[in-house]
Amino acid sequence: MREFEINLEPLSANATLVRVVGWLDAHTFEFMEQTINNLYGKGMVRLAIDLSEVEYISSAGAGVFIGSLSGAHERGGNIVLMNPTEPVKEVFDMLGLSQVFTFADSKKAAAAALASAK
Repeated sequence: MREFEINLEPLSANATLVRVVGWLDAHTFEFMEQTINNLYGKGMVRLAIDLSEVEYISSAGAGVFIGSLSGAHERGGNIVLMNPTEPVKEVFDMLGLSQVFTFADSKKAAAAALASAK
C-alpha cells in the first residue's frame, strides 16, 4: 500500500483537478472529505477527481463522493470522476454509484463535462 496523497492543480478557468493516490478507506476518507470541503470554501465547486492511482476504495471512501456530489450541486458545481482503476470501478458499480456520477477518461472530457454543469 502506498501512502495516501492528494494533489491539486487547475483543470480549466473554473475547474480543479484533484489527483488521489493510494487507498481511500476508513483511515483516509476524512482527509479527502476535508480537502473537498476546503475547496468548496474557496468557491471551487467544479472538481475532476482523478482516481487512476487509487488502488483501493472502501464504502467509506466512496461515501465521501456521495456527500460531496450533493454539496457541489447545492453550490452550482459538479464532480466528475476520472479513470478509476478496475477495483475502484467495481466498488462504484456494486454500490450503484456508476449511475450517479459522470466519468471521464481525459482532462479534456472532464473539463467539458464540468463546463456544462448547471
